Amino acid sequence: MTSMNEAIATDPLETSRQVARHGVDDVVVRFLEQVHRKCDEEGWQYGLSRVESFLFGSGKRVRPMFCHLGWRSGGGPDAPGIVQVAAALEMFHAFALIHDDVMDNSETRRGQPTLHVSLTRRHEELGWRGQPADFGRSAAILWGDLCLTWADELFHGADLPPERMRRAVELFRQMRSEVLLGQYLDIRGTATAADPAMCYRILLLKSARYTVERPLQIGAALAGADESTLEVLSRYGVALGVAFQLRDDILGAFGDDAETGKSATTDLRDGKSTVLIAMTREAASPAQRKVLDRWYGNPDLDGESVAALRQVIVETGSLRQVEQVIAERTEEAVAALAGGDLPGEARRGLIAMAHLLGSRTS
Repeated sequence: MTSMNEAIATDPLETSRQVARHGVDDVVVRFLEQVHRKCDEEGWQYGLSRVESFLFGSGKRVRPMFCHLGWRSGGGPDAPGIVQVAAALEMFHAFALIHDDVMDNSETRRGQPTLHVSLTRRHEELGWRGQPADFGRSAAILWGDLCLTWADELFHGADLPPERMRRAVELFRQMRSEVLLGQYLDIRGTATAADPAMCYRILLLKSARYTVERPLQIGAALAGADESTLEVLSRYGVALGVAFQLRDDILGAFGDDAETGKSATTDLRDGKSTVLIAMTREAASPAQRKVLDRWYGNPDLDGESVAALRQVIVETGSLRQVEQVIAERTEEAVAALAGGDLPGEARRGLIAMAHLLGSRTS
């Protein structure tokens, strides 16, 4: 049997994977056991079970992994406190996704019905009064709010030095404000057909900083890293975060449902303001723009119209350009690590994550 040390030697992400999957699971299980004891009324149980299913599903746990890699970058040893903070970031992500699914009216997430869809069906099955969809959306928003509250409880309850916690709490506050502002700009951009500059601003706030930069900095701050290390991680995190979200934009238009765990046409049907589409619109001919105007954001999108939209994206060269930017930003992220004195294991893990996320298919 391969030992943990041997696994780490061949896979620089193994320790962070273990923390992000098994360590975070253990923390969340213990936390939700307490929630069950406090909230033992029958009316809570179904909603809580759906939240648990969501939390323990097939999520990539990217933010907990980056939090742990940030901790290692600051020279942090094995400690339960950092695992609890990583769990807090995953709980916050559950809040963000639950609300995002309601706003986008998404039907699937991680290969399962979204929370508001599950709660809508529950209303229908039990024959309750009122409109099932109204109940499903309202209940999902409240469960998302609970995940936000629980994220705070987990974060502030971590057993780590107070002076380091103060630095990390400020970064956590910034992260939350950035992602919520980015989400607002996202729904506004969908309504106004945002240009590439605004789409990039949305991407930076809603995804790049939230997914990579802030989790890295939070972990590093908790390990006692100096400002120069935080700056190196910031440069790496922003560059890779941009690449990560641009890949997400491509998957939202060209992805495989079975691999992504959600509909690959949702972004096209909802008219999401992405850099990919903004670039396509700018480069489109009058005839191609007619296709975009007719079908992008059209709820009646079918297989033929999806194919027509994808053809326009490819023919304008936008897909090729975005792929090039992904490659450039991934290289930029790796190059940023040369400017810092990071521990070897952390550096190898960050390089591996850059290549993994830049080429992902889900």
